[in-house]
Amino acid sequence: MYFTNITGGEPFIRTDLKEIVRELYKLSDRIVISTNGFFTDRILDLCKEFPQIGIRISIEGLEKTNNEIRGLNDGYQRGYTTLKKLREMGMKDVGFGMTVQDKNAPDLVPLYNISNEMGMEFATASLHNSFYFVESKNIIHDRPMVAKNFEDLVNELLKSNSPKKWFRAYFNHGLINYIYGQKRLLPCDMSFDTFFIDPYGDVMPCNGTKDKEVMGNLNRQTWDELWNSPEAEVVRKKVRCCNRNCWMIGSVSPAMHKYICTPLLWVAKHKVKSLLGMKYSMFENPICCDYRDGKVSKADLDKLSTCDLNAEINDGLSDDSKEALKGKRGEDIVNADVVEQGYEATKAETNCDIDIN
Repeated sequence: MYFTNITGGEPFIRTDLKEIVRELYKLSDRIVISTNGFFTDRILDLCKEFPQIGIRISIEGLEKTNNEIRGLNDGYQRGYTTLKKLREMGMKDVGFGMTVQDKNAPDLVPLYNISNEMGMEFATASLHNSFYFVESKNIIHDRPMVAKNFEDLVNELLKSNSPKKWFRAYFNHGLINYIYGQKRLLPCDMSFDTFFIDPYGDVMPCNGTKDKEVMGNLNRQTWDELWNSPEAEVVRKKVRCCNRNCWMIGSVSPAMHKYICTPLLWVAKHKVKSLLGMKYSMFENPICCDYRDGKVSKADLDKLSTCDLNAEINDGLSDDSKEALKGKRGEDIVNADVVEQGYEATKAETNCDIDIN
């Protein structure tokens, strides 16, 4: 594998994460871990052994916005401090990860500027619904406002001297296309050359589908058996007919490499325009013009979204788990986990971020 992303939930809750990374480096050229940045000591300890690893800390905007969205009084400072310490120890592949929505879109460019000043990476995503995210009603309501902030970010990225950022501009151009519910700019080849493994060994094309599509299980099959199985072929046929139009970095990055001509031409065109003082406009997407001109309505676009306004919310918890959670907060659960694993839960560690997937 040329790239592996370890995600969650929160990967650093696992005390065997070092062993997982050690094994993955036998098979993968590059590894990036997505984290909330809560377990600072664990993150620093792992990075001392694996300085070539990538770390993306989820920060959902500037301090006030981030803490409101994540429900943490010091969530922003925790993440920021962890990133700063990683930079101080010489880590190069570190940065912010931001999931853009109505609440935090105005913070998009300011947060990018902070990451840019710190010499860090800046990854973006938008709201999505799937079986894995145990959510079905995530939706962007003010699409023009959110798109305008993406437009501003695209222009900032195009102004830079970094070719990598120019291609990120293309990715964010695609996010505008996605939040308007349009067809992907590039084909999706998930399950053909990219895959997702859940904690129980199930192998799937990705974690963005409406229903769980399993190609096989690594606890019961060898990789070759799984990858070449009839079940895998059934899933691949479904991928070819998938209408989710996801635009997440896990599927888009390999597509940008595989179908390089499309993003390359876009980048060349828009970089030249930037050098000439001309700016990228979200209205290069025809759907933005159609919505502005009243040719399509918000209700029409909502139908194209992965949001299902009529779906029952599945929080992913069993009845036993729900019973066990009564009267407990997320930070209580994590602190108990920390103590159980032999760590001292200090008062400074009473706030945490749990993604229950």
